[in-house]
Amino acid sequence: MRVRIPIVLTLVWLATLQPGGVAWSAEEWSPVADGIGFQEFWLPGPNRAFVARMDRSRPNLIVDSLLAQGKLYEGIEGVSGMALRQDNSVIPWDGSWNALGQVVVAINGIFYDPSTGVPETGMIQSGWYIKRFDDLGGGSGCAWKSDASAFIGGCAYHQRDRQLISFINRGTKMEILGINVGQSSDGIVIFTPQYDAHTHTSDGGVEVVVEMLQPAGIYPAPRMSTGYIRSIRNGAGSTPIPFDHLVISARGEAGRKLLENSGIGDRVGVSQEITHLLSADCQTPDERDWTLTFASIGGSFNFLADSEIRSFDDNLGAVARNPRTVVCFNDDFLYFVVVDGRQSGYSIGMTTDELGAFCRDSLGAEWGINQDGGGSSTMWVNGRVVNRPSDGQERAVANGLAMLVLEPLDRSNVFLPGDPIQTVGETAVRLGPGDNYGVIATVPQDEGGLILPHLGGLNGVFARGTYWWKVAFAGTQGWVAQDDIFGGTIWAGNLKSVHDKLLRIWDDR
Repeated sequence: MRVRIPIVLTLVWLATLQPGGVAWSAEEWSPVADGIGFQEFWLPGPNRAFVARMDRSRPNLIVDSLLAQGKLYEGIEGVSGMALRQDNSVIPWDGSWNALGQVVVAINGIFYDPSTGVPETGMIQSGWYIKRFDDLGGGSGCAWKSDASAFIGGCAYHQRDRQLISFINRGTKMEILGINVGQSSDGIVIFTPQYDAHTHTSDGGVEVVVEMLQPAGIYPAPRMSTGYIRSIRNGAGSTPIPFDHLVISARGEAGRKLLENSGIGDRVGVSQEITHLLSADCQTPDERDWTLTFASIGGSFNFLADSEIRSFDDNLGAVARNPRTVVCFNDDFLYFVVVDGRQSGYSIGMTTDELGAFCRDSLGAEWGINQDGGGSSTMWVNGRVVNRPSDGQERAVANGLAMLVLEPLDRSNVFLPGDPIQTVGETAVRLGPGDNYGVIATVPQDEGGLILPHLGGLNGVFARGTYWWKVAFAGTQGWVAQDDIFGGTIWAGNLKSVHDKLLRIWDDR
């Protein structure tokens, strides 16, 4: 008893302290993946903080952003849904589609328009620039780059003459007016795969479909991401957007120029640049460079900068104690932090000053930025929500951030390009290699088709629990699961599998 009583008294005393005291944890870092740890902190207040820590020295650990429903166009979803949607998908790491990403930890993102489900600020996902940060908007969120560096962005500005489509075969260029926004007669816009399954445009414009060798991200001219024109749709809208393509779109005079500059098989380049300015005045150049940023979403309060806590005493959202979601980091580790709140006796929430003190003094972070909080604050770890959201359940949100483990791709060799194939049953043809991509068409049982070559070499790739092939059926091209087709070299290499599939066809009849 003489040993236990002081411990109990100490815990009671800690629980009576006001926020801002010393953090206490019941355990050390628990590994949830090799190089990623998790820990729950019991804090004075009382407060509960849930923290995931990623070792930045591990080349196979990355940060990526998550997108509700997998699309910008009217999508909201809980953090767990976003994490499961992204899990075990092909990731275009290091400039090509060359890895499988396992989602280990996920948190909610930034504010969004509840009427549309569209995030209020810019976003970069898997190397694609999918929503521009507002010009001179005051802040641009935490950025994770392809070299594993990270920074918290300031003011962003897009110089029009630095956002370009280069029609390499023609020696011409056109300015990009916007990304994933409405079609225009004043210039071209581009639609990326994250917008939706198709462009949602009306007929009457011009849409050019480009198969990309790498994501269309931040490549300042003369650098560019490149691809090849696969189709030109003159007068037709709602163009499908495969997972590794983009659509160049315009109307009126801009559409005429786009049509004039485009030819099937032509090579095009996409150059995009963010001019970076300090948040303090949105005028002074910021030395941090957005080039090759892999993932970013917006943030609100940059409460920790170079180990100094920034106070926002004039903003009620900063000084009130609320549930919080935070990204903070130093040179060695990047942290996701979720603090529960609005639950008396369990966890009351934190101010941004208290967040700064916790991230700096307890975690050793030097930089930190606040995300959407309140009922949105959620942390998902390896398949379950670990905190207690103040709504009593997960809230649907627009985007999030995740820690991923990258693994080498596995491929099947049962087919070759040009092989004839046939469907086992009614088969979904998708925009990409995974059941998380939209369905282009559904083809009936016994439909004949061909295996197509894939520019990025992904044919037969294993993702989302099965192997995938790029195929063509009577005017439809897309991706199908290997279990849904048979034929080609499989006749010689896997007769038992063919026999079993033929029996399934017979039984279905």
